[in-house]
Amino acid sequence: MRDWAKARRERTHHLIELGGLVQKAGLVDLTDDDRATLLGAFLDIAGQLQGSNDTAPVDLKARWRRAGLHAFDRDREHDRTTGRRDHD
Repeated sequence: MRDWAKARRERTHHLIELGGLVQKAGLVDLTDDDRATLLGAFLDIAGQLQGSNDTAPVDLKARWRRAGLHAFDRDREHDRTTGRRDHD
């Protein structure tokens, strides 16, 4: 496989995973799949990480990371106890 094709495939896989996180967080349903709303929310997050609020970006990232890790742990525990591997 050519390098450009491999890089494109890896990028596509990465973007699909990111979209899965948006779905997993419930944002698609909560925003009625409104992409402008989702983009606005992401821009707000980006602004927060650029320091446009009272909380330090490093603290925000740490808090958000903990919440994400807890969600992944809950999913793994749910999978373990039910034998399921999907989260729909």
